[in-house]
Amino acid sequence: MLLGIREEAAGARLEQVSAEETLAPVPAKRMSKRLDGYLAGRSGKVTAMVKDLATGRLYRYHPGERMITASTAKAQILMGLLLKTPWKKLPQAVRHDAEIMIRYSDNHAADRLWLRLGGAPGFTKAGRKFGLKHTQGVPGNCVDLYCWGITRTSVDDQIRLMRALVAPKSPLRAKDRDQVLSLMGRVIDGQNWGISAAACKGDRVALKNGWLKRVSNKLWATISVGLLRGDGHDYAIAVLTEGSPQVGYGIATVEGVAKRIMQDFRKCPA
Repeated sequence: MLLGIREEAAGARLEQVSAEETLAPVPAKRMSKRLDGYLAGRSGKVTAMVKDLATGRLYRYHPGERMITASTAKAQILMGLLLKTPWKKLPQAVRHDAEIMIRYSDNHAADRLWLRLGGAPGFTKAGRKFGLKHTQGVPGNCVDLYCWGITRTSVDDQIRLMRALVAPKSPLRAKDRDQVLSLMGRVIDGQNWGISAAACKGDRVALKNGWLKRVSNKLWATISVGLLRGDGHDYAIAVLTEGSPQVGYGIATVEGVAKRIMQDFRKCPA
């Protein structure tokens, strides 16, 4: 009996080793060269990351860059609120603000929830609970809005945040994770661009995009962060750009980067 148990355990270990050996490494140099070529003729800076949460395979492009979140900060605002209070216990008005903040990217709803979260200190504290290392809330008023939109972040932090929406050991309760994913999966038409350009047919897409014209230089920051979910895999993706002359230009850059990165993670069925 003991021998059978040992043989079974040894077989399981061999299967695990075999799976690890057959997992193709990410061709990072080739991917970076492809992105360098694509971006050589485009203005602005780009940082990006993709992680297959099922296998751990990942790729980073210019990970040392720190760029602003723009409206993608709204995902962290909601997730921070849900750390304190489950969705079902939030007042109806707060739930309404959360819905229009995520689905419609309503800035004034974000302002109200930012204050409810505790402003910059509450935002930063929530980020620490999600394991974020480079993302700190900015206090004060910025032009006509609170400063959540100029929060600087890294792609690694944005991937950590997206992982918290699907990880079993997430600080968020399962039902609250599902609620955030539901809202991010139902953003209105016209705001569903970005990483969705890299989705395969049948994928479930959950995303939050951001676009902000910088007062200092009149150029646009354009960001897309979220999850592509299909075929047993959750791909967490973050593409952050700054320095686009128009928002449409920035959207094209984000989508071009997302599609080129995902080419080496999987092939969409014909």
